[in-house]
Amino acid sequence: MARIINQVAVFGLGKVGELVAVMLGESGFKVIGYDSAPRDDLGFEVKPLDVQDTAGLRESLRGVDAVVSCLPYHLNIDVAEAAYDAGTHYFDLTEDVPTTNRVIELAGQSESGGAGAAFAPQCGLAPGLIGIIGASIAKTFDEIRSIELKVGALPQNPTGLLGYAINWSPEGVVNEYLNDCEVLRSGNRQMVPAMTEKERVFIGGIELEAALTSGGLGTMCETYEGRVHRLDYKTLRYPGHFDQMHFLFDELNLREQRELVGKMLVDSKPPVNDDVVFIHAAVEGVKNGHPFRENHVRAYKPLDISGRTWRAISWTTAASAVSVVELVADGTLPHTGFIKQEDISLEQLFSTQAGRHFAEQGEV
Repeated sequence: MARIINQVAVFGLGKVGELVAVMLGESGFKVIGYDSAPRDDLGFEVKPLDVQDTAGLRESLRGVDAVVSCLPYHLNIDVAEAAYDAGTHYFDLTEDVPTTNRVIELAGQSESGGAGAAFAPQCGLAPGLIGIIGASIAKTFDEIRSIELKVGALPQNPTGLLGYAINWSPEGVVNEYLNDCEVLRSGNRQMVPAMTEKERVFIGGIELEAALTSGGLGTMCETYEGRVHRLDYKTLRYPGHFDQMHFLFDELNLREQRELVGKMLVDSKPPVNDDVVFIHAAVEGVKNGHPFRENHVRAYKPLDISGRTWRAISWTTAASAVSVVELVADGTLPHTGFIKQEDISLEQLFSTQAGRHFAEQGEV
């Protein structure tokens, strides 16, 4: 089948955006990158762009088949609306619920009467890969009691009481700690406070703690409401981390100063290259007529791609996003309307050029 996507624009060329562009090139796409401060040392065409320049934004989508937004979440709605106007396939990495709700509206309009394009937000780790894993396991069960999803992007060699490093957006980290979390309890959707329901988790002999955080489930609560008794997403951290965050936000009264907290975290816990991404998905229910629990547990570490070593958080996020672009391009996924991450199978993801990295790496 001929590809419906050949040329892809990548907006935002930070660590993840740059690698998205590199991996798209490896997968055979023609790539053009856009950034507010473009670099000239990249192996693909790069142009300057202020996303808030409405005319310039729409001009940048002229002649491209798809756009992958690797921008801060608050800029994604402008990009999605421009993609809708241009009839361009849209992909992003957002965890933000209002952003995704707007993308869903645009996808519906595109499917019913617009130019016709696919809209696939929430590509990445969580939401994204972890939902694909959980849903793929759930499909093998006769009855599903619970789906438990956990992800942690951490330093391999932690120090201090937080045991952490800001290898991801500090704005995103603060939001997931403070925004309420959507979960399923007794089969019904509920909103519960973040950083609650802590539990101990062991992966490869390493003790971790997990607590509820916001945004990681994407659209899964809507998808599984009434079908699954319990569904939630938790973030993995080293023991004691969440107690320190409660101290910071509550005892120091900084809940209303998110930007300040983000700056403090970057200053005190800057990025590291020796990171690890822990994945822990578990489904319980009835399988082949008997009670059963199935776990999918992995630890992904930095990886060499195109002659350069990339952090685990960067390549796992980029590979998941690029895999979805590949699956739309080759017709495996629909080329119009909204695409839920949980509608993608792990087998489909592993079959892509980018997704093969997950199949080859990460054994615990």
